[in-house]
Amino acid sequence: MSILEYNGGAIIAMAGKNCVGIASDTRFGTGSGTVTNNFRKVFKMTDKLYVGLAGLVTDMQTMENTLKFRKSLYELREERPLTPGVFSNLLSNLLYQKRFGPYFIEPVVAGLDEANKPFLSAMDLFGSDCRPDDFVVGGTCTENMYGMCESLFKKDMEAEELFETLSQALLASVDRDAISGWGGIVHIITADGVISRELKGRQD
Repeated sequence: MSILEYNGGAIIAMAGKNCVGIASDTRFGTGSGTVTNNFRKVFKMTDKLYVGLAGLVTDMQTMENTLKFRKSLYELREERPLTPGVFSNLLSNLLYQKRFGPYFIEPVVAGLDEANKPFLSAMDLFGSDCRPDDFVVGGTCTENMYGMCESLFKKDMEAEELFETLSQALLASVDRDAISGWGGIVHIITADGVISRELKGRQD
């Protein structure tokens, strides 16, 4: 088993019409054993920017604290809010600096830019990022999530339709993965605010 798969996890981010969504499962386990089913893997950076971290839980927690510190430092120095593009570059550089002793995480960034256009980014543990305009995935069941997203994704979805699509894609994917699932949470980011809803999943 890869160290990236030790704790399990699944994260999807998807673009809509002037909105973007990010969803994750809520299982925290060690190997095939489950510890809890209400573990957070998606973290709020700003009102219009969220980051999901899949991989080794200890590195996820370290990276969450590091990113909050770097974000506060940027805003203090620049006197302006952190945009998703700048945040993605910051995170990519942070991971690349540690490439010889990497953080075992796969980040997914989702947010709205200054014009309220969706921004998506996903990286490997070395910080190599991709920025598609439809969806990105990370975690242990990426093949399942890619298949579901390719089947269900449509351009210019409104917030409610985006929520339904993300929810169905996440739940259908983790049902076929033994080390992720046990419920989920979806965040839909719009210009007016963030809508967060919990999903009930299989508990086996």
